[in-house]
This record gives sequence, structure tokens and C-alpha cells, in this order.
Amino acid sequence: MQADPGFYGPLQYGPAWMWAGVALLALVAAWYGVVLAATRRPREADAVQRPARLTDLAALKAAYLQRIDDVERDAAAGTRSARGSHQEISLLLRKFVRDATGVDAPRMTQSDLAGHPLPSAAAAVGALYPAAFGPDPVPPVASSAAAARKVVQAWT
Repeated sequence: MQADPGFYGPLQYGPAWMWAGVALLALVAAWYGVVLAATRRPREADAVQRPARLTDLAALKAAYLQRIDDVERDAAAGTRSARGSHQEISLLLRKFVRDATGVDAPRMTQSDLAGHPLPSAAAAVGALYPAAFGPDPVPPVASSAAAARKVVQAWT
């Protein structure tokens, strides 16, 4: 018989509980690793600038001038909203810069674009901002289309 019946020694847990805890910690660490790996950009994409896609600048200009004309025609016909047309023209201008230079202009802000040696593109995109994102009333689509056309035609 024990001398003190109220005192019990510590109970030992089975080893399965310890391994379950270790496995749970490993799963949490793996989850954080997957999330961090999935949300980070590859280093090679930051360091290497993409080359221009098309070498024929005249054909590239003609294609984008046609697209700008199409947007202006759709806006005049009423099949596209004025604000949406301004935004589309701005996007087309940015895509033209990307295709002509390799700079990823569609993903840049106007100030990021101004940081590159592309002053005419940055100025044109900045001029299109009030029409694309400003308060109502929206200026005519023809003025934005003309500004975009001027930049595309003057590109060298």
C-alpha cells in the first residue's frame, strides 16, 4: 500500500501523440512553404527583360493603329461605353509599348512607366488617365484615340 493515497505520479502519454504533434507541425511548416513559394516571383523574370516580340515595327504600328480605330468606331456606334473605350485605348497603347520594346508596360503605373526611358509613352498614358479614370463627364473618345495614334505613329 502507498503511504499517501492522494498523490499520483505523472502519467506517460503514448508515443503516437508525440508523432501526431510533430506531423501537425510539419504540415503547418509545409503549408507556409507552399504559400510563400506560390506568391513569390521567380528571380529570373525580374532580372531578364523580355525582348520585343515583333521585329517589324511598321507591321506592329499598323496593327495597333487598326485596333485603336476599331475602339473609336465601336464607341461612335455605341457598342462600347466612353469610359471603357478610353480604358481600352490606354491599354492598347501600353501593349504597343510592350510589344515594341519588351518593357511590361501594361502592368506598370504611370510613374513606373515614366521611370523607364520612354518619355513619350509615359506622357501619353498620363494624358489618357483623366479620361479613363477621372470623374464625369468623360471627354470624347476621338481625342484619346488621336493622342494614342500620334504616339504610335511617331514611335521609332
